[in-house]
Amino acid sequence: MRLPARLLPAALVPTAALLTGCFAPSGSGQASSDGENSGKRIRVAMMQPPRSGLSPLSDDAFKLSRWSTAETLVTLDEDGDAEPALATDWKQSGRTWTFTIRDGVTFHDGTKLTAQAVVRSLTEAAAASPKPRILDGVKLTVKAEGDTVAVTTAAEDPLVPQRLSSPQLSILSAKAYEGKTVDPVGTGTGAFELTEVKGTTSARLDRYDGYWGGKAKAPGIDVTFVPDGTARAAALRSGEADVVEAVPVSQAALVDQDLITEVPMPRTNTLYLNMEKGVFKDAGMRAAAREAIDAETIVKGVYEGRADIAEGLLGPALPWASGLRDGQKVQRAKAGDPDGAAITIGTFTDRAELPEVAQTLQQQFQKAGFKVKLDVREYANIESDALAGEFDAFILSRATVLDSGDPAAYLYSDFASDGSFNIAQLADGSVDRAVRKASETQAGDGRRRAVIEAEAAVLATDAAVPMLHERVIQGDAAGVVDVAHDPRERELITVDTYVK
Repeated sequence: MRLPARLLPAALVPTAALLTGCFAPSGSGQASSDGENSGKRIRVAMMQPPRSGLSPLSDDAFKLSRWSTAETLVTLDEDGDAEPALATDWKQSGRTWTFTIRDGVTFHDGTKLTAQAVVRSLTEAAAASPKPRILDGVKLTVKAEGDTVAVTTAAEDPLVPQRLSSPQLSILSAKAYEGKTVDPVGTGTGAFELTEVKGTTSARLDRYDGYWGGKAKAPGIDVTFVPDGTARAAALRSGEADVVEAVPVSQAALVDQDLITEVPMPRTNTLYLNMEKGVFKDAGMRAAAREAIDAETIVKGVYEGRADIAEGLLGPALPWASGLRDGQKVQRAKAGDPDGAAITIGTFTDRAELPEVAQTLQQQFQKAGFKVKLDVREYANIESDALAGEFDAFILSRATVLDSGDPAAYLYSDFASDGSFNIAQLADGSVDRAVRKASETQAGDGRRRAVIEAEAAVLATDAAVPMLHERVIQGDAAGVVDVAHDPRERELITVDTYVK
């Protein structure tokens, strides 16, 4: 089995005062002679440094997708339906889906995209440990059949195309798999070739002129990883960055409002409660924690009104969820008396609002009778402890349709007994049955109803208390054209993006 790259040491966080010089000059690219719109490279300030050396088998895959350097067999439209990418069409026959591979595609190292190359990448992903989240509970085998690839699952799976849209299932050349870890440098198929990665500090991408989808309008991308939200906002205000990921709410009012775009996200700020050990093993204590939370105060005080109070795990970015949830009653335990029970709440600094959310929750829980200690670190340094159940409670900003465009995968990953991201250590038969039903139901209204039933089963345990649904605030400098504003956080710089 191939392992994703190990977590790297967190980079030193640049401050606003030290930001000058972190970004390459915007005119550092070569002007093009064949019709591209701009000779300026695009300077991007990303929020989170690579967690796993930019391995596509980790969440770093979404960076590769947002830079248009690594691609998948299919993509998703706004409704979450599958569309052609490296595969031009597909069909299902029982447990097997057959994908026709696009002709005329080359990897950045010059080798051809073939059915066998697709088989290699998907097989590596399926055998990885841990394997990509989108494959939780899914056993698949892949084989080449001429210019097609047959993907066979242990049971009929209605969402195989959507699963294969996950950036964690990107198709890379053979060269990527020669070492102990998967290396995306120079091995993708996208509009930009990843040419250099400097640890957790920066990355460089150059236009790949042999891209099957046509030449990109910009000559390249210069990425700087800036975990500090104040520094990212300062980069936008000063003109040192062209595109800034996730401007903190606290900084949004200080930026020219014409330079920011606010988009409701399929992302929920949730408090996960440890059901395996400690105070919250008791259902009454979990109910007491739920009742102690005043989400309205958090939305108004921390997010300055730029968020939506949670009605459930799924928010307004999935407009069908609210209607299906109407009239539904979730049976929950009655609240017990905390009586000075001591708990530790963990969260991370990479999202600027979360430490302040933690402080507000600390006050609310203390008022309810808990004794509360906070543990706040960078995400790369706290994820493994969270997954191991080392906290009584953990605050997480979680994308609910990140992988497949369908929330069933998120529900399985986070709340099934064998889910790979089960921070709450939840092991409940009724939840497992509901989540599995949602996963197995055909796409459409029936699947959406099953998803809401699974959500209700999770909420009934109080293993997770949804607090609010976030909106992302993206910063785009005045000269930036056609940058993507993607609720699923898969697109950012595309073939059409350039700087005037």
